[in-house]
Amino acid sequence: MHGIIFSEFKRYASARLGPDGWERLLTTAKLNDRIYLISEPYPDVEAASLARAAAQLTQLPEDKLQEDFGRFIAPTLMSMYKRLIQPTWRSLDLIENAETTIHTVVRLRNKGATPPMLKTTRTSPNTVRITYSSHRKMCHLATGIAYGVGDHFGETLAITQAACMLKGAPQCEIDITRR
Repeated sequence: MHGIIFSEFKRYASARLGPDGWERLLTTAKLNDRIYLISEPYPDVEAASLARAAAQLTQLPEDKLQEDFGRFIAPTLMSMYKRLIQPTWRSLDLIENAETTIHTVVRLRNKGATPPMLKTTRTSPNTVRITYSSHRKMCHLATGIAYGVGDHFGETLAITQAACMLKGAPQCEIDITRR
């Protein structure tokens, strides 16, 4: 997993757990004194350990924790990649084009970055279906980011999953509807 996720997890821990949140999170995850650089990739197992530890410390189920974290990091991600976001886009447009614009650039510019593969289909003017595929199976992080994108544009999004890798499906099918 790329260093930006770890950097944002540090900010998240401080915001949700207080000033010593990051140190408590590292201790709980058994990653004491680990330092993460924003530009480097790190083992997925460390991100999973941090997510489990954060779920334990916040007393949120891990799926809700990932969703909350995704919503939290969305503004940072949008700021980082604002040059790639068309000024006419709204939330569903950005989500629909995330793979072909942002993820493509991330893979080209960041050695070791492996964002999930997203296939999107506009199933109606107000709905985008994401077919999410990743060995990490962090679809709830993706839904949280989608909610954060909606927040950015002042739009309310409803998200449902028709299929989920965590429940044995080969890929996640996530429907995002603008209300």
